[in-house]
Amino acid sequence: MERLRHISWHELRPDVVLPAIGRVLEGAPAEREVDRTLRAHRDLSRTGRTAAVEAIFGVALWRRRLAWHSGGVADAATLLFCLLRDLAAMPGAEAATLAGVAAPPPVRPAPDRLADRWSLPDWLEGHLVEELGAAGAEAFCAAVSVPGPICLRANRLLCTREELAARLSGEGISTRFSSLSPDGLLVETASPNLFGSAAWRAGFFETQDEGSQLVGQLVAAGPGDTVLDLCAGAGGKSLLLAARGARVLAHDPDTARLDRLRTRAARACAAKHIEVVERPAPADRVLVDAPCSELGVLRRGPDARWRMNPAQLRNLPALQAQLLETAAPLARLRLVYATCTLNRAENEQVAERCEKAHPEFRRDRTLRLLPHVDGTDGFFAVAWDRIAASA
Repeated sequence: MERLRHISWHELRPDVVLPAIGRVLEGAPAEREVDRTLRAHRDLSRTGRTAAVEAIFGVALWRRRLAWHSGGVADAATLLFCLLRDLAAMPGAEAATLAGVAAPPPVRPAPDRLADRWSLPDWLEGHLVEELGAAGAEAFCAAVSVPGPICLRANRLLCTREELAARLSGEGISTRFSSLSPDGLLVETASPNLFGSAAWRAGFFETQDEGSQLVGQLVAAGPGDTVLDLCAGAGGKSLLLAARGARVLAHDPDTARLDRLRTRAARACAAKHIEVVERPAPADRVLVDAPCSELGVLRRGPDARWRMNPAQLRNLPALQAQLLETAAPLARLRLVYATCTLNRAENEQVAERCEKAHPEFRRDRTLRLLPHVDGTDGFFAVAWDRIAASA
């Protein structure tokens, strides 16, 4: 919340942001409303654009905390007022003017309950405490209530990360080496125009969280290896594996996402390393980057916690186990299972179930990453090596 106190709010326009906030509160995705608002108001100054984004995202994220401060009043203008007064520490009269509120609610103290303090649905509060304990849940919530850092992955097909850092520096974008991934760069320049850079157009990098990079590296693939990316999606990990010289077989039931992978592969000069396949095929190494509840990447979407269906936590393990059953016979050397959640039912329990069903694999490594511990998005991964001859 401290970061909200450093936003220049003086050019915030309620006529611009309140309709968008209202739609978000009715269920519209916050990112879509931000994009829609900025496109409709291209006359906004840079300061005005920043204030609009922060206002829409801020109310989207903090809606429950703001409703606490408002005494339960939950209309868009009142919640915006409470964002400005109670979280951004703006004087009440100024906040009322900017939010267009005629009768501001009285000041209330900060809430005691975790769900109110960190703006969580009831079910998520209970789940985080169960998974992480009270202190861990508190630290996790603090970590996912601020935007995550922008992390880049240098494209090894075209450059080293040292060369990428130098090239970006020449374009006015400052970076520093990430501490965990050998290909990672953390962007230090505020609001950089990354996708307008020459380095981007040349295919020198992808934006990819450091934790995601570590999951891809766990496959341990290199030149001469074939890798089946069973749930390739838009291809972030397929591109990483291709950049390391592997031949990647990319499969996903969502053909639209695979179309995006093709576009990204062409820009990264990786198309010759990636083959989109309609059916899963045997490979030296198989990556199951499974669909999951995505609790580990909450900081990437300010309203993600409010758009989640808790039934996913009950239904996903069966799908994840089924994907591993499909993948295991296809992996000649190594099998990797990964999620971006912290839910044990989707992580440890699915992995243990696979091990019981497939004694021909021996666990080699387990990777657990958490935002409040490692500074990355939250990931879980297990790598197994085949110890029996492939059929």
